[in-house]
Amino acid sequence: MEAEGGTDRVQDVRSWLRGLEVFAGPSADFDPDAAPADPVELFLDWLRAAVAAGVPDAHAMTVSTVAEDGNPDARVLILKNVDRTGWQFAAHAGSPKGRQLSGHPRAALTFYWPLQGRQVRLRGAVEPASAEQSAADLLARSESARAEVLLGRQSGHLESTEERERAFQDALARVESDPRLVSPEWTLYTLVPVHVEFWQADKGRLHNRLRYERPDPTSAWRRHLLWP
Repeated sequence: MEAEGGTDRVQDVRSWLRGLEVFAGPSADFDPDAAPADPVELFLDWLRAAVAAGVPDAHAMTVSTVAEDGNPDARVLILKNVDRTGWQFAAHAGSPKGRQLSGHPRAALTFYWPLQGRQVRLRGAVEPASAEQSAADLLARSESARAEVLLGRQSGHLESTEERERAFQDALARVESDPRLVSPEWTLYTLVPVHVEFWQADKGRLHNRLRYERPDPTSAWRRHLLWP
């Protein structure tokens, strides 16, 4: 009976998930033929539209990397900047993602804005910025955020929340006593894409997909429509 009950629960979850509405918001307009030659322009247009529509954390993105054992890994980070050189994010070099990028300096970024039914997907090499640029990025953060970086133990095993609080308060006191204090391991990264895909949902499932491609960062972008 327990096995049957477990099966029923699995079936209930499957039915529940299938019953959830997707692409519930009004579909945004997207004409791939009118897209600009540079994907940065289109990305910023879509990002501004998401912010204007009230998408929470519209500048949040999933950063996917390759772990030391060859398995994929992913987490959500905040976009720091985007310009002609690429898309920027920051991380502690000693964190799992920092170590992964050191060993395999390539990544994928994924943005999802459900109110417009839009995704943007990027792939490419990742380049660390200079120590000066990374320090400037860290100094622009709040004191508490900088103190957290000084802990330098991201993703390590934690014995208790009390241990974490003590370490954090010690780090915060260091930041307050030295406002220019930075962790040398804080690193600003730039993903230099070779693929940038813009995905626009269609309620009838004939999604519009436009991919910008280039073999290397010195090449011109080429645009291709993709099958749904």
